[in-house]
Amino acid sequence: MATEEGIVCRIDAATAWIATTRSSVCENCASKGSCHSMGNEREVQAVNTAGARVGDRVVISFESASLFKLTFLLYIFPILTMFAGALIGQTAAPFLHFDATTLSVACALLFFLLAFGLVRLSGNRMAQKDEYHPKVVRILKRS
Repeated sequence: MATEEGIVCRIDAATAWIATTRSSVCENCASKGSCHSMGNEREVQAVNTAGARVGDRVVISFESASLFKLTFLLYIFPILTMFAGALIGQTAAPFLHFDATTLSVACALLFFLLAFGLVRLSGNRMAQKDEYHPKVVRILKRS
């Protein structure tokens, strides 16, 4: 379970927006290079399960299993799909009387684009589930 500390900026009925700062955990992350443009502070929307109020210092968490599923869906699935498309194109080319390289590249590109469509549909469905949202799990200090 990935956790982070922050301060509640605002709340509504079920969610809280938490201002977090870059932590030491970020230094070991493989994607830290892509986060530099965001600066040291960011705002995270989380399900307010602990009943935090504005100004409270809280701990938010995100399930590791959900994070691994999302990582696979975003990074690995499109590449595997592209390889499958290339293999199908390479295999089908002699039967369709096409150049193997051309059909392989065309099928790889088509499957890659289809994978992004599936990622978008799956992402929209996953966004509706609570397990893919960070949660306020503990209040460290009341305001």
